[in-house]
Amino acid sequence: MTDAAVTPAAAPGQPAPVGGNLVNALSVLLAVLLGVALYFLYRRFVEGLGAVTNISNGYPWGIWVVWDVIIATGFACGGYAMALLVYIFNRGEFHPLVRPALTASAIGYSLGGASVLLDLGRYWNFWHILWPGYFNVNSVMFEVAACIALYVVVLWIEFSPIGLAYLKRTKLAGFTNRVLFFFIGLGVLLPSMHQSSLGSLLIPMGYQIHPLWQTPLLPLLFVTSALCMGYAVVIFETTLVGAGFGRDVSAELPLLGRVGKVIAWLLVAFLVLRFGDLAVRGQLAAIFTSGGRSVMFGVETLMFVAPVAMLWPEAPRARLSVLFPAASLMLGAAVLYRIDAFLVAYERGASWSYFPSVPELMVTIGVVALEVLAYLVFIRILPILPGHAR
Repeated sequence: MTDAAVTPAAAPGQPAPVGGNLVNALSVLLAVLLGVALYFLYRRFVEGLGAVTNISNGYPWGIWVVWDVIIATGFACGGYAMALLVYIFNRGEFHPLVRPALTASAIGYSLGGASVLLDLGRYWNFWHILWPGYFNVNSVMFEVAACIALYVVVLWIEFSPIGLAYLKRTKLAGFTNRVLFFFIGLGVLLPSMHQSSLGSLLIPMGYQIHPLWQTPLLPLLFVTSALCMGYAVVIFETTLVGAGFGRDVSAELPLLGRVGKVIAWLLVAFLVLRFGDLAVRGQLAAIFTSGGRSVMFGVETLMFVAPVAMLWPEAPRARLSVLFPAASLMLGAAVLYRIDAFLVAYERGASWSYFPSVPELMVTIGVVALEVLAYLVFIRILPILPGHAR
């Protein structure tokens, strides 16, 4: 997914490091948040899950599982989404957006996969997923874990030519580039499998998931929303990095506008599928009669609809003042949809309730801080961002 022959000081239009100091106010703040998270993680591993989380027998998974596996992997779908667009649909004009998306995906999926250790009660048995004697090939959860583990490896193989070129290992980088077509194929197949399977996790739970979210179409809805998140993250990150580093992203604006149009089409498909499914199952009335869940469903739906209205006419003009808030709304809608599906829609009766504890939230914030910090380090020292020479 990358070009090997790139030096750290590339000409304008080619990927190049941003440069600058690694230690600054933002990196210190991110490090402090990470430090707070590490304190609570120390307590988690020494005193157990109950010392820092509000999970229970009624709610055996909480915000960590939902964020690490369900949401964070969606945020890390930029590489998957761009690979599908550039290499499967042969839209090579979008290639300048591939490296930043791939970098964010490699970091995001790696942290998401590693963070599963935080959620496991018997974390010392994590190696079972790697040992064939423990494989349960009939388990959706096994398929999710196996695909994510393999996809992390594939992402770093796809990323390797960037690092090899930086280290001036041009022959090895050239060889890796020649065999990347195989890993690109896996890089599209594996996330398609596990993102759809994240939805499949809810299907066996049957009536315990509220009818507004429980549907046989969950695999298709989840993979569609993951693609939307991947394209939205590309716009979101490009805008923030451009503003934060004073980069001129005008050359990328036409591409971002067309990415926005892709998001709009996908969102229309998502909404048609979702409301069509509710109609076929006779659950449209539940939209208005489900109390607090009706409110959550309504907010979620409005957040999905708004980006369609904003992005549909935007491709010819491609203004960041529209693209960025639309992408942010899209990401917020997808986050809320996944939280609703796994936590809000989960029906365990009046005797059980769940809301994340402060340590749970601080650990989640710390994981995000580490991801942002790693991304900033990578773009400062490696040729990742396009059109910015030192």
